[in-house]
Amino acid sequence: MTNQELLNRITINPNMAFGKPTIRGLRYSVEWLLETLSSRMTNEEILADYEDLQPEDIQAVLLYAARLSQVKRMSMVAA
Repeated sequence: MTNQELLNRITINPNMAFGKPTIRGLRYSVEWLLETLSSRMTNEEILADYEDLQPEDIQAVLLYAARLSQVKRMSMVAA
């Protein structure tokens, strides 16, 4: 599966999940899956607990997060 095909699995619907990016139009947000992964739940555990998710969904979320983190420059803003 190409990167573009993976990214196409991430959808944004203003009427679902408060407009946050979700996986394939399901009610699983990218944010939720990233938090689940950071809690040390394995891919296998996630897929077993949430049977409508697919391995490619996890790859898509990680790719999406990686793309969001690509910034050219960070600068301090005065408080």
